[in-house]
Amino acid sequence: MTKKQDGTAGSAARGGSRRLLKWFIAAVVAVVGLGFALSGCSRVSTQPDEVILHYAGGTFEAIAFDRCINPSSGATLLGPGDTGYSYPFGQRTFDFSGAEGAESRPISIVSKDNVEMQVAGSATFTLNTHCETLRRFHERIGLKFGAYADGDGDSSSGWTKMLNFYFKQPLDRAMDAASQEFEWRKLFNDPNVKQQWEQRVGQLARQFIKETAGDDYFCSPNYGGVGECGDVVLTIQKPEPPESLVNALAAEQAAKAENAAQTQRNAKVRTELESIKDLVGVLGPQGAVLWKAIQDGKVEVIPVPQDGNITISPRRRD
Repeated sequence: MTKKQDGTAGSAARGGSRRLLKWFIAAVVAVVGLGFALSGCSRVSTQPDEVILHYAGGTFEAIAFDRCINPSSGATLLGPGDTGYSYPFGQRTFDFSGAEGAESRPISIVSKDNVEMQVAGSATFTLNTHCETLRRFHERIGLKFGAYADGDGDSSSGWTKMLNFYFKQPLDRAMDAASQEFEWRKLFNDPNVKQQWEQRVGQLARQFIKETAGDDYFCSPNYGGVGECGDVVLTIQKPEPPESLVNALAAEQAAKAENAAQTQRNAKVRTELESIKDLVGVLGPQGAVLWKAIQDGKVEVIPVPQDGNITISPRRRD
């Protein structure tokens, strides 16, 4: 074989080796990718208003808490059998107005004088996302109600059920207890009494919410995961009695207003009568009648000139 032929054969051999290497690398990548897919591994990332609890384990090992994945975290690898549970980060509201999309209807209360009234409002809070506290919440409450977000990151029906248990029931207790201290008319009409009632409801509601939950799971709307948890913020409307009582109260107020107006009219008549008595006492009956006629414009007074000559022209009728 000549040197030229030997060089050509060597070049062909090297080219074949490179192609074989490329095929090998591609095959390895494909196998690794296939293995990754078959292993059940996945990647998750979090939104700015989301925290994920990562639990490792699965079919062949015990499930155990691994870590919290904070808001706005990039893609994180979850191993085979691992699970991520998503919870909201930031302000949330329990709405009991009964409006479309609200978590609950208005809450019923009973006043001191046994009148049932309806109260609408909302409770604004932040779920305590301090990692260890959120883990306890998830394991004690979240799993029981299925309160974590669904696959699309939206609140689940379990979240609403959880709020109705841990917010509505304590609020119901607090409002009933506070309302037993006031009569319905004052709750409905007196701003000072309503303010006292609101303060009492807030005090009792925060106490009952914490007692029901068993820990500081629900914090102030501005809580950021560090420091004092703070209090849930309540916004409650004026208690509304049954429509029949509202109508009766309106009729009563209207009657009072009419009585007051009649009292004013009677006082005016008495004043006029006293004035007439005084006129009669000074001018006599006929003089009083004449004075009244002059005042009403029914009699025209004509001044008498000094020479005594009076000219009277008939009044022209229109």
